[in-house]
Amino acid sequence: MSLRGTLGWLGQVLAWLVILCVVAILVVAVLIPRIAGATPYTILTGSMRPEMPPGTLVVVKPTDVDDIGVGSVITYQLESGKPTVVTHRVVAQGVNGKGELQFQTQGDANNTPDEKWVKPVQIKGEKWYSVPYLGYVNNVLTGKERQMAVYVVAALLLGYAAFMFTGSMRDRRRNNKAAS
Repeated sequence: MSLRGTLGWLGQVLAWLVILCVVAILVVAVLIPRIAGATPYTILTGSMRPEMPPGTLVVVKPTDVDDIGVGSVITYQLESGKPTVVTHRVVAQGVNGKGELQFQTQGDANNTPDEKWVKPVQIKGEKWYSVPYLGYVNNVLTGKERQMAVYVVAALLLGYAAFMFTGSMRDRRRNNKAAS
């Protein structure tokens, strides 16, 4: 095999690896959560180290509060109805003076539990899975940008497939003419 042929082959392998990585990232960060009704969030602080360092993408699936227990990792609103959320581990559960269920949480890297107890209405869901560093991509691509990225990657994949197909057809024609 010539140097040019080897470089071409290496280029194709590298291109396919890049494509597979981008597709895998989109599947993990966008497609699976959307199909399953889950929501991706990004860990922004070090409170959940070492399991979930800053930049970790945590995918949270809605869950029944009866299924949440000590040891569960939940994402909840700091204040009910407000957009700011926190992902921490449940360290205790109890009932308040009104007889309502509540949860006490704590970051894995924190020395003390969170001051305020969490009410079921604040809970967005329980951790389904997490992927280190993928949260940085999630932060860059929000809402419409994420959807646009899916379309762009799909178009690039189709374009690359068409390019490979036409190149293959051209090579076959050349080989057939050379054999004749």
